[in-house]
Amino acid sequence: MVQSIYDRYGGFKIISRVVMTFYEMALDSDQIGGHFEDIDMPRLIDHQTKFVSSLVGGPASFTDDRIEAVHRHLKISHADFDEMADLFGEALAAHGMEDQHIKVALRAIESKRAIIVFRDAA
Repeated sequence: MVQSIYDRYGGFKIISRVVMTFYEMALDSDQIGGHFEDIDMPRLIDHQTKFVSSLVGGPASFTDDRIEAVHRHLKISHADFDEMADLFGEALAAHGMEDQHIKVALRAIESKRAIIVFRDAA
């Protein structure tokens, strides 16, 4: 049986640390930091940890409709999404994930671009 990335790297505990590292970087980003003003960060980190866990083989799952609904009002652009993906890749690397597994995780995130990026975004 093939071990999931989620299990290989220590499950929810490690994914939570990766997500926290990502948000530390995201909050400092000129490109996407503004999206997190007036946000309940502990709640967001919890939800994002579950979301990322599901993308890399963990137990939590989110429907595409739900993912789209929670992002729609944010009017996320393709440039915002690109910055998020770059920072997330850096966070994964900072926690010791191998390049091949980072690529798999980023492909899973990329697969959600069409439902996260605002439809009228340039």
